[in-house]
Amino acid sequence: MRRTISLNNFADLLSVSRATVLSWVKKGKYQLHTSAEGKKFFFLDEVDSVPEVSAMLSSRWDEELKVTPLHRFTSVELFAGGGGLALGMESAGFSHVLLNEFDHNACETLRHNRPEWNVVEGDIHEIDFTPYRDLIDFLSGGFPCQAFSYAGKRLGFEETRGTLFFELARAVKEIRPKVFMCENVKGLLEHDGGKTLDTIKNVISELGYTLIEPKVLKALQYDVPQKRERLILIAIRNDFASFAKFQWPDVSKEVRTLRDAFFKGPLYNSDVPESCGQLYPESKKKVMELVPEGGDWRDLPENIAREYLKGSYNLGGGKTGMARRLAMDEPSLTLTCAPAQKQTERCHPHETRPLTVREYARIQTFPDNWEFKGNLTAQYKQIGNAVPVNLAAAIGRSVVRLLNDIYLNSNTFPTKDTEVVMHRTKLHGIFEGMVCEEDGEYRKK
Repeated sequence: MRRTISLNNFADLLSVSRATVLSWVKKGKYQLHTSAEGKKFFFLDEVDSVPEVSAMLSSRWDEELKVTPLHRFTSVELFAGGGGLALGMESAGFSHVLLNEFDHNACETLRHNRPEWNVVEGDIHEIDFTPYRDLIDFLSGGFPCQAFSYAGKRLGFEETRGTLFFELARAVKEIRPKVFMCENVKGLLEHDGGKTLDTIKNVISELGYTLIEPKVLKALQYDVPQKRERLILIAIRNDFASFAKFQWPDVSKEVRTLRDAFFKGPLYNSDVPESCGQLYPESKKKVMELVPEGGDWRDLPENIAREYLKGSYNLGGGKTGMARRLAMDEPSLTLTCAPAQKQTERCHPHETRPLTVREYARIQTFPDNWEFKGNLTAQYKQIGNAVPVNLAAAIGRSVVRLLNDIYLNSNTFPTKDTEVVMHRTKLHGIFEGMVCEEDGEYRKK
């Protein structure tokens, strides 16, 4: 059976507007088809010249799902939040040695769901990472993007002091992991005319790491029903860089939608469970009831739109996040920290209400048994700020594949000679009561 993709999902896959795709169709670039139900779609084999579609058709996604560690790879995560990145990396096979997070509610979430994790709550500035030196394979963190505008011509390590990126860099300098990863918003690429990214690249070089060319990954290409994009930076310590070549993960073979998130299917084995969620005030509910599935403020009567948008009505831009109702057969817009904010509306496709906590979590591909702590606002914030679990897992498998190659080629992983070092540092109990076997693996005595 020929595979298809809807008009809207094709536009989302290419990160362009529906109008842009229709203009291509009008010019004869692609052939658009209409189903018996009136839905517009493309046959994938007729648009396979598009790189994103070609990647789907040639994907080795199923093979990559089988990637497993050849060794007990240890990791440290900074700015851990509610656990999206940590869960994905755990799924890929990493053993978390330390997770640092400042927010109390997020720490409670991590501790509640994974009592065995070493969650260090508090200011990263006060953490000494030197006990972990040369004992950690992978370090990761999504540092908040603060301005680097005061950085001078050198754009190096010393001139990032005061930023949270500097603290991530300090952790790398003190721990010396074999590989580390930074993730951030797509806008970091162009921040301050590119100077911010230049600063980061210079710091990575000064630390003694080889940076893989940064890449923006679209979550909807990695089994995530959401139009979220994240900039990923991965760096290999120079003395290991020659032993392996990093390969970005292959994309999923399908574009997942809200239907996949909310109902039993390829992502979940049951419908989304009931949970708490915000409610609209009656006045707002009356407005949102007028918005059709997939629509926004432009679908409202003009007088109501003017009243609802107020001063924003005459501003430029599409303002497509305002009075926005999601569509069941499309990925969600990027989730924010609150589903009912006027500028970034996330209304349920068929019911006139904001998305619930569990619906939010499923769009971020959290498992249903992952419980969030804190009040409703805190729970939405943890979910909205998270890295989608399935995206994190895909990146994690690629890093595991990289470390597998280093493990096979470098002969520098722990042996019996390092057991004394492990015992001395204790790593907060992670390696206590374990012994290094002949194959270099640590197992319980």
